[in-house]
Amino acid sequence: MLTATQYIAPLMANFDPSVSRNSTVIYFDNGTALVVQWDHVHLQDNYNLGSFTFQATLHNTGRIVFAYKEVPVDLSLISSVNHPVKVGLSDAFVVVHKIQQIPNVRRRTIYEYHRVELTKTKITNFTAVEMMPLATCLQFTSCGECISSQINFNCSWCHRLNRCSSGFDRHRQDWVDNSCPDETKDKMCDIVDTTHLYPSTASTASRTTARIREATGGATGSTAQSPTSVPTEDDTKIALHLRDTQALPAESSVDRKSPPLHTGLILGILLVTLVMVGGVLITVYVYHHPTSAASLFLIERRPSRWPAMKFRRGSGHPAYAEVEPVGPEKEIFMESDQC
Repeated sequence: MLTATQYIAPLMANFDPSVSRNSTVIYFDNGTALVVQWDHVHLQDNYNLGSFTFQATLHNTGRIVFAYKEVPVDLSLISSVNHPVKVGLSDAFVVVHKIQQIPNVRRRTIYEYHRVELTKTKITNFTAVEMMPLATCLQFTSCGECISSQINFNCSWCHRLNRCSSGFDRHRQDWVDNSCPDETKDKMCDIVDTTHLYPSTASTASRTTARIREATGGATGSTAQSPTSVPTEDDTKIALHLRDTQALPAESSVDRKSPPLHTGLILGILLVTLVMVGGVLITVYVYHHPTSAASLFLIERRPSRWPAMKFRRGSGHPAYAEVEPVGPEKEIFMESDQC
């Protein structure tokens, strides 16, 4: 489910505020930060473990702080039978596929592209965890800044969208639909050289190719996983995306081979034209020079003189050949059936 992959969890467990009158969940927003506090909450399936008090603060700069006041037991001892136990961050996006074989039916694929998991054994009373946001590809607005960026993500520029991205964010649906994965394979962009290494040609734009190193982002006191595209549901697959992205190189190869196809077509048209012109010239020559050697040669070998044509004249009817009379009063006809 999407809710299992999208969360900001200082402590996710089977908490139930209704089991105690002292349990509350309060929040406050001052315009620059949102604070949510779980105060004296208990586990539904194990009330005797004690109450938990902790809070999460989300700043408008992207900074996130988890603070823990009361943690009565080691978090690794909390049972996850009735509810998962998680501490950290996770985000995902949904891609909708249309199934051609089944009309009016769509398939959703959930991609969990980033997760931060905190070590549960380090969460104790009066501890805090601060997570600072990393620079992302979406902050770059030009092709040059995008491919030459040195951040913890593999950035690529898509000219069709005029967008910089690693390919795995909330806009991946547009990224794939506009064939950006195939467009960004070369990772090249025209960048004006401003270093003036060659004074005589300082105004000439130089083509620069920047290779971005792959890295994984992290947070203080946490372990960050690199962006992935693994679906989180068993009944979802990535086949359609792979099919879409793999079909694009084949189409591009066909485009690269198009010039030879056009050349062959032009040569064929020229050859047919030459044959037709030659036939017309020969016909005109034979018509005006009927006694020439070429004319007599063609007359002797005209189609009506071909043996096969003699049988075609009576197609569907028996052919008769008249023979000289044997006697004064008798005529004989020989009938030959057409094979």
